[in-house]
Amino acid sequence: MRRRVLAGAVLAAVLVALTLAFAVQPAPAAQHRERVILSSLESSVLARLNLIREAHGLVPLRLSVPLTEAASQHSLEMGSDGYFAHSSFDGTTYWKRIKTWYVWQGYRFWSVGENLLWSAPSVDSAQALRLWMRSPEHRANILNPVWREIGISAVHEAAAPGAFDGRGVTIITTDFGTRLSAAG
Repeated sequence: MRRRVLAGAVLAAVLVALTLAFAVQPAPAAQHRERVILSSLESSVLARLNLIREAHGLVPLRLSVPLTEAASQHSLEMGSDGYFAHSSFDGTTYWKRIKTWYVWQGYRFWSVGENLLWSAPSVDSAQALRLWMRSPEHRANILNPVWREIGISAVHEAAAPGAFDGRGVTIITTDFGTRLSAAG
């Protein structure tokens, strides 16, 4: 089981910060809630992640409703469609998927990144952060000083199809972001 957990973490190649050229046409913004309630696992992941950032002299990340909605949609889709990748099931790249919620219009700088993990249903935040911190790409995202906001989603699937081979899994998506206003 430990091999599957490590393999799941290692398979999650992270695309580190992507700065978007503003020549790309914006996707229409999705309607989103004004606040989000995190599960105990999600809250614990956020708390541990911010402890790690603070220990490295970085600012803690603020929870973002739009980034959490993007993360939630992706975790749910991966679990129900039985795949594990940064791109969506239809092939949409992670940054295009995220910008549907975390819009870049009106900002002079916009950047996002993503960490993924799938593991046994019993995974806890300490295990998740330990696995991410052992992976150079995941660690780079966690310790990226550019990030200011985060969205977190943990989804439990009792019998996930496809790549998960009908096993019970927990899928965690963390979407990192930063936006700087055009005004200054």
